[in-house]
Amino acid sequence: MSLFSSLRAKITALAKPVRGRIGDSLFTALAFLAAITIVVMMALMVYELYLVARPAISEFGAGFLTSEEWDPVNDVYGAKPFIFGTIVSSLLALLMAVPLSLGIAIFLSQFAPRWLRSQLGFVVELLAAIPSVVYGLWGIFVLAPFLGDTIEPWFVDYLGWIPLFAGPVYGVGLFTAGVILAIMILPTISAISRESMQNVPSDQKEAAQALGATPWETVRMSVLPLARPGIIGAIILGLGRALGETMAVTMVIGNSPKIPESIFAPAYTIASVIASEFAEVTAGLHQAALVELALILLVITLLLNLLARLLVQKTGRRASKTRSKRA
Repeated sequence: MSLFSSLRAKITALAKPVRGRIGDSLFTALAFLAAITIVVMMALMVYELYLVARPAISEFGAGFLTSEEWDPVNDVYGAKPFIFGTIVSSLLALLMAVPLSLGIAIFLSQFAPRWLRSQLGFVVELLAAIPSVVYGLWGIFVLAPFLGDTIEPWFVDYLGWIPLFAGPVYGVGLFTAGVILAIMILPTISAISRESMQNVPSDQKEAAQALGATPWETVRMSVLPLARPGIIGAIILGLGRALGETMAVTMVIGNSPKIPESIFAPAYTIASVIASEFAEVTAGLHQAALVELALILLVITLLLNLLARLLVQKTGRRASKTRSKRA
């Protein structure tokens, strides 16, 4: 009996590594399949969009990107006004959201009392949970009238000699869309920036304070340089959301298929024109043009994320070098 028990114990001991190797191999294969599924889905998405957009691509070629005419009646389509509106509204959103988001992140991570930090941080992050259609309704009934009666006339009166700020004022337009987008991307940028600043090693801040640095100098010389990769990533993520935001922008941008002469004029973005026209379109060149717009927006988003990854890697290497020199 003892010999049999000893033999069984040896067999069991030899079988455990085999079962472990099989389990590891199976888990690795499943993880690889899960990862490759994303790549396959993205490739299929691009391929299907290309198939539907091919009539417009064949008809207009590269001129689709530079043409300003959008005439569904005569089947003449150009994407330039929508690309312009998408880029300008997103840049306006970044100009307004980035300074405010960084200020919130610096206060919450470096200066706020512990009891206020959690409460205020929760309120800021709660902005990300508000549906975009609610932002749109608030923009129509509250923000647009307010901007049209106060802020926009001030710009026209004092800076109207600059074509960018020339009138007339409509209340809805690129500027209002930029403000809405800035509010929507603010929690994303501030939350990620706050986490990046909180992850800065405390010894870096303590070393700066030991050398006599003021609180602001500590943040400027020790916290911000080391948190820069995360901050850049947060800004790029916020820009990605601004580029693709649909409902709220559609409700406040004015929906005009022309390149606006000022930031207060009505305009269109790629996402908003697709949302506005796709429900009523029939199969044909009009549908192909809208799908080509979607393909352009997808390519812009992919290139933006690739650029963000390169910037974060480059900035991260620079921060690591700075940290090693200080060490």
